[in-house]
Amino acid sequence: MPTIKKKDYLNNTEESIAIEQTLQDMVNSTAYHTESSYSADGINYPEGSIPFIDKHMKYLRSHPTTDPQQYLSNLRLMTRVR
Repeated sequence: MPTIKKKDYLNNTEESIAIEQTLQDMVNSTAYHTESSYSADGINYPEGSIPFIDKHMKYLRSHPTTDPQQYLSNLRLMTRVR
């Protein structure tokens, strides 16, 4: 079974562009809670918060075995405004 190289996974591919667009659509919609989260990474996020899109793209890149479509589906359910 082929392995996925972490450094190349979801970097400038059609799939990553589609995922980022889906996340951007969620941010632009009022139907989802998409606030920034706290980040202790002061170098990359000096203001102390990581944007919604960056947070979830970072997660998907660091977990290459995660199914992106399933992840996005679950994310929509968890962040939906009720």
